Amino acid sequence: MILRKAKMSDVEDVHALIGESAEEGLMLARSRSLLYENLRDMIVAEVEGVIVGTGALHILWEDLAEIRALAIQKEARGKGIGRDIVEKLLEEAKSLGIAKVFALTYQEGFFKKCGFEVVGKDKLPHKVWKECIDCPKFPNCDEVAMLIQVD
Repeated sequence: MILRKAKMSDVEDVHALIGESAEEGLMLARSRSLLYENLRDMIVAEVEGVIVGTGALHILWEDLAEIRALAIQKEARGKGIGRDIVEKLLEEAKSLGIAKVFALTYQEGFFKKCGFEVVGKDKLPHKVWKECIDCPKFPNCDEVAMLIQVD
């Protein structure tokens, strides 16, 4: 498996992968537009030329970033790919000097295994007012907020 920065040519495969996970109720869907706009935040996991996973580190404030758009191909789940992606994104956050990383997720158990802890959404004010306000589920978000200290 290779973990690498996403390229423009990956967007359609990433969009399909995220769409598949969203249809299963594992995450929220993402538009192509959002993927293109945030391409530089994203990494992909590739096996024999096929993208089997993706995730992004999105910086929100001087000390806060979000892991988002984490999706693993159904057939590739349970093989540590998601954990590898999260670890790679946490390494990137640490190298940038970002102290805290959070995720809004339906996969609480997975993120707990990665060292995240559940927090109240009120601990993430920059996120709520910057981006969540545009979400169709706002203000009735049913995702769990989870946080990890990187430093």
